Amino acid sequence: MGGRHRTDDLEGGYNPQYEPPPRRRAGRGMVFVPLAGAVALAVLLGVAAYVVVNKNPACSGDKIALSVVASPDIQPAVQKVAAKFTKAGTAVDGRCVAVTVKAADSVDVANAMAGSGPTTGKPDPDIWIPDSSLWLSGAGGQGAPKPTGSVAHSPVVLTASKAGAEKLQAAFSPSWTGLMSAANAANPDGLAKKVRVLALDPTQNAAGLGALLAGANVLTAAGGSEETLVGVLRQLSESTVSSPDSLFATLTKTAARIPVGISSEQAVWAFNTKTTPSNPAVALYPAEGTVSLDYPIVVTAKDATVRKAAAAFATQLTSSAGKKTVQDYGFRTPDGKGGSLLKADNGVNPKNPQEIALPDAATIAKLSQAWHQIKLGTKLLALIDISGTMALPADSTGITRMQAISGVGIEGLKLFPDKADVGVWAFSDNLRGKGVDWKPVVQIGPLAQQINGVTRRDLISQALQQARAIPTGNTGLNDTLWAAYQKMTKEYEPDKVNTILLFTDGVGNDDPNGGVSNAQILQRLRQAYDPKRPVSIIAISFNTNKDEDQKQMTSIAKATGGAAYFPQTVLEIRNIFLKGIARRLCAPKCEGAEQQ
Repeated sequence: MGGRHRTDDLEGGYNPQYEPPPRRRAGRGMVFVPLAGAVALAVLLGVAAYVVVNKNPACSGDKIALSVVASPDIQPAVQKVAAKFTKAGTAVDGRCVAVTVKAADSVDVANAMAGSGPTTGKPDPDIWIPDSSLWLSGAGGQGAPKPTGSVAHSPVVLTASKAGAEKLQAAFSPSWTGLMSAANAANPDGLAKKVRVLALDPTQNAAGLGALLAGANVLTAAGGSEETLVGVLRQLSESTVSSPDSLFATLTKTAARIPVGISSEQAVWAFNTKTTPSNPAVALYPAEGTVSLDYPIVVTAKDATVRKAAAAFATQLTSSAGKKTVQDYGFRTPDGKGGSLLKADNGVNPKNPQEIALPDAATIAKLSQAWHQIKLGTKLLALIDISGTMALPADSTGITRMQAISGVGIEGLKLFPDKADVGVWAFSDNLRGKGVDWKPVVQIGPLAQQINGVTRRDLISQALQQARAIPTGNTGLNDTLWAAYQKMTKEYEPDKVNTILLFTDGVGNDDPNGGVSNAQILQRLRQAYDPKRPVSIIAISFNTNKDEDQKQMTSIAKATGGAAYFPQTVLEIRNIFLKGIARRLCAPKCEGAEQQ
């Protein structure tokens, strides 16, 4: 019985029936009793510690390694949830789960999964948490991964500095309509005079793509044309910033035009709370509503046990504790609820904005492709007719066709970015000796390039302003077209849209020296055109009224996948330029182009 009582005592139970042997009362008896109590306390503490670390007795042996890759903005919140999850000793099939969380840009992971596009590594996570479901359609084609839930939401907003937002109040009401108007390259004299729109590249940033989709949605719903959208895409493609950090740095700079950017709400919150800027950012919520980054949970693990572990962690992420954690980092929960930190003092509005649903995958892919096509470089050779008929009136205003062409060229030049490669030839007949009907005016090169202290853009503008029709000049159109087409085909650049832009009037080819006939130019162009290396002709022909002349000009353009336009007034020209740029969206199989 004594042994049993002793064991009970060591296990921490008090037993009044137990009486120590007499020898323990003598000598050091008073010392032994407290010592025994200390040993018992230590054992008690040891048992208690064991229970805390292994409170799930089924969790033993090797741990299940669960790798998570998350968008950098939400990675800290996911890491915090993961640390608690791992510490809790959650068991799956009798084994503990150890979660590691790494940050990676969503575009990198999407490109790696799709096997296309640039990527900085080869992420192969068991769970992927990108910032938006927009990446999923590109990550797996037809077999795109399906999310099992959402960690958080963050609305896509417009943003300006606090000082800038105050100045904007009278001129700019936060809306996608206003933003698209300010970003329309075809309307440089409107709101764009006061507002400079900063875009995040939609091929690299989900907030940038979401804003483009929302803006296009609102524009289409209001009856906007494809040309208007092209004007917006053209302008935005030249005003992108590399990252949200660059965006916020630019917002705070003093400028003649107030910069307005595109961002996630959480990025505005993070900028204000993490950097404590002297001129904080302000989130501007579009009146029409907005799309949200939705941080989907995508389980990519193949192993059955790891997938179970992933499901257990996903449950933790979407639990009430998980939701509280993401709110602490400036996000909203999937139902749009923000935490106490989403407040005006941090530059944001706690009210959940109206939601615009994301379009289907086909619409997303089409707009992404449009952006890619619009953003391609430009290589353009403009052919300017200076024959005698160009001295005739262009329309009822009394200006000559030459003056109209010059004004048109200068106006159209505004739509091309500084990096565009542009050159100009003039043509009539015998300009460089008998049978040579053309002459270079400005060689092809970047518009921003300095030539003797003057940019190529300014040189072209000056050349157009100074252009004069030759009173006795004929129109060696076909010889000029063939020489230009040979040059552009030989010097073709695959990363650019290679185009010949023809400015002429209604006469067509009129060459007393003979040269290339109408039938020959069509035959040669059809044989030379290569849809894999397309060089297209865009013809703008003033006052071309005769059916046979229009037919010939249209056939020339179509033979190269191009188009011909026949404006009757100068006012029509800006829209024609946008139509020409819009053909990038369908090239080389645009409607109306001849089949080769």
